Amino acid sequence: MNREELHRMIRVDQAGEFGATRIYAGQIAVMGDRGPHSAEIRHMADQEEGHRARFDEMLAKRRVRPTALHPLWSAAGYALGAGTALLGPEAAMACTAAVEEEIDRHYTQQLDRLTETGADPELAEMIEEFREDERQHRDAALASGAENAPAYPLLSGAIKLGCRIAIRLSERI
Repeated sequence: MNREELHRMIRVDQAGEFGATRIYAGQIAVMGDRGPHSAEIRHMADQEEGHRARFDEMLAKRRVRPTALHPLWSAAGYALGAGTALLGPEAAMACTAAVEEEIDRHYTQQLDRLTETGADPELAEMIEEFREDERQHRDAALASGAENAPAYPLLSGAIKLGCRIAIRLSERI
C-alpha cells in the first residue's frame, strides 16, 4: 500500500467524522436537549467529536491534506441533520442508521485492505475501534424506531447514496 492510498484513507475518514459531527449538530439544534432520543444523540455526537479530533491529530502528524470539501460537508451535514430532525425523531434515527451502515461498510473495506497489505497498524486499530462505535450507533438508531420513519426505504437509500458520493469525492478532492 502506498503513501497516497493511506493519505486518501485518513482524509476521507476525517471528513466523514467531521460530517457526522455536523449531522448531529443539526439534529440537536432542531430537537434540543429534551426531545426523544436527545441524550442518545448527544452521546453519539460526543463520540463522533472524539473520532474527528483523533483524525485531526493524525492529519497533522502525518501531513495529510484534508479534503477541500469541508465547507460543503459542513453545510450538507448540518442540513441533513436538521432536515431529518424536522421530519421527526424516527427520521433523525433513520438518518443515523443509514449513515452508520454506510460507514460500517466503508470502514470494513478499509480494514480488509489494511489487513491484506499489513500496512499501518495504528490506522487499522483506530478504524476498528471507531467502526465498533458506529455499529453501536446504527443499532441504537434502529432500536429507537428508525425504520418507523416516513418513507424509510426511500430516505435511507437516499442518505446511503449521498454517503457513498461524499466518500468518493472526499478521497480525491
